[in-house]
Amino acid sequence: MHTTYIVCGSPGAGKTTYAKQLASVRGAALLDIDTVSERLVRIALREAGYDPDDRDSETFKRAFREPIYETLFDIARENTPFQEAVVVGPFTKELRDPDWPAKLSQTLGGPVKVHYVHCPAETRKQRLAERGEARDLAKLRNWEEYIQYYGEDSPPVFEHVLIDGASAACINM
Repeated sequence: MHTTYIVCGSPGAGKTTYAKQLASVRGAALLDIDTVSERLVRIALREAGYDPDDRDSETFKRAFREPIYETLFDIARENTPFQEAVVVGPFTKELRDPDWPAKLSQTLGGPVKVHYVHCPAETRKQRLAERGEARDLAKLRNWEEYIQYYGEDSPPVFEHVLIDGASAACINM
């Protein structure tokens, strides 16, 4: 079984930029949370009468968070017999669980390496504003409340590779 690389960190930290570089260098499948789930989440939220751009409410987290992550891991598990996979997402709660990499390795049936991308809050805010995604507008409108949820970019409580997202040109394998 090939390795699954988990690229995690706060929104706007540079996860996707770094993950694309890592996937290219490793010849790995790239599974980004937004690409895998965005269309379905927007439709489901709209059909349920909610804001299709909501990614921060308790409703979104309760209804979508776990199924999205499970889908990412299912796709990774199907790919890793053939090639490595790079899975991209915030994984905010998981970063606080010292046993998460071991649990995830069991779930995926193979080795897991976590790469944590970080950068200053103001850089993340600027990037969210510049990328112009509707799903980021609530974050920007309520920045102080939002930043309390994600905190000041605290690294995982387990072994990981630390990536400086302010200069995501650095590939660490």
